[in-house]
Amino acid sequence: MTSFLDDYFARIRYTAVPAVDLETLRTLHLQHNSSIPFENIEVVLPREIELSEEAIFNKLVTARRGGYCFEQNGLFERVLREIGFEVRSLLGRVVLANPPHMPPRTHRVVLVTLGEEQWIADVGFGGLTLTAPVRLKAEIEQETPHGLYRLQQAGPDWILQFRHHDRWQSLYQFEMGQQYQADFVMGNFHSAHWPQSHFRHHLLMCLHQPDGGKLTLTNYHFTHWQNGHVVEEKTLADTQALYDVMQQRFGLGTDDPRYGFSVEALDTVMSRFDLHGEGA
Repeated sequence: MTSFLDDYFARIRYTAVPAVDLETLRTLHLQHNSSIPFENIEVVLPREIELSEEAIFNKLVTARRGGYCFEQNGLFERVLREIGFEVRSLLGRVVLANPPHMPPRTHRVVLVTLGEEQWIADVGFGGLTLTAPVRLKAEIEQETPHGLYRLQQAGPDWILQFRHHDRWQSLYQFEMGQQYQADFVMGNFHSAHWPQSHFRHHLLMCLHQPDGGKLTLTNYHFTHWQNGHVVEEKTLADTQALYDVMQQRFGLGTDDPRYGFSVEALDTVMSRFDLHGEGA
């Protein structure tokens, strides 16, 4: 066991002995989702997001911060590889908002091969992210701790869908071709710097819970969901209350010399957002 894996397992509270099997993959997937929050604070502050293995580890593990797909799935891919899984990252196009034109490739997912089967793992899609891997097979409903998903084929590509009430909602379309670090760097730069990027206009956080619940934060609006139903909802009074919720409910580290941030720094940028979850 490497020190990297020891530190990661401590971060997600994983105490078993890992093996290259589906049970380990499923357990790590859920515990990652339940320990490392999805968040885009770096974009809001704004600070650059680095995608080197060292930077991702230092931020998400050592500093106890979170991140978005390029960081989350970058870390998860490295973990699986070091355990011994056959794994590589793919890139997808987010279609959740039904865009009129096909958007660029800005979502990173992980392809895992176990024997003769392939699985999609994704720990970085915010409130609708998978909390269990799904088998790469079309038109079958696949249950996760946080809802039903399915995959559809679109020519050589695949589309991941989520069952929302009585209909299927497409989340993203991904390609199976080989991707390189430069592709992730480009997608990350677009997500963080494109003027119309959702990440530039909203502070977003999500932390899933092993019992099917999840915590979400959109600007000053906090919600606790349980099996698709709201059990707690409130608009936070000010940036201090927001800062406290980040620490106390999401377990976010804020005091690291490199990746921490003060309530004053957060307050400066949050003046762009109102108390009802809307960006200025």
